[in-house]
Amino acid sequence: MTTTPANEKGYWNRATQQIHMEQLKRVELFNGRAAMLGIVIGIITEGLTGSGIAHQIGLGALVDGYAACRTQFLPFCF
Repeated sequence: MTTTPANEKGYWNRATQQIHMEQLKRVELFNGRAAMLGIVIGIITEGLTGSGIAHQIGLGALVDGYAACRTQFLPFCF
């Protein structure tokens, strides 16, 4: 059975860490681009339909003061 020397083991740890960081950077870049695209689509849809992003995703009752106070989602009423 062969064993890896300590310096070679450290090399593989650094190489693995570097690969992991490169993958993490790509994933974070993709997530950021997807979030920006989602916001742009929401704003365009808001401009076309007149309903805000909160209404588009079904949270309009939280924004409309009356419904929010009646269902007690907010600690204050308008």
